[in-house]
Amino acid sequence: MLEGAKSIGAGAATIALAGAAVGIGNVFSSLIHSVARNPSLAKQLFGYAILGFALTEAIALFALMMAFLILFVFQVVLRKSRAEGALLCGQSN
Repeated sequence: MLEGAKSIGAGAATIALAGAAVGIGNVFSSLIHSVARNPSLAKQLFGYAILGFALTEAIALFALMMAFLILFVFQVVLRKSRAEGALLCGQSN
């Protein structure tokens, strides 16, 4: 039961990756449109586009990190808490 909930939680966390992909596409789409309208600002606009890309990608990396935490770290914490609970109840493994 818990494994299924962890999988659902990790899958929900990775939905943000699709949103980040759309965001990055919008950043560079806007860059292309802007440079086509005013080519003399290409250098300045490219800097802004890279900044937008970096911020958008950071959100995606945070979401991916949360998915990995849900999948792997909580597994270790739950095992440890179950073992401590078994010791408190007098059970041995």
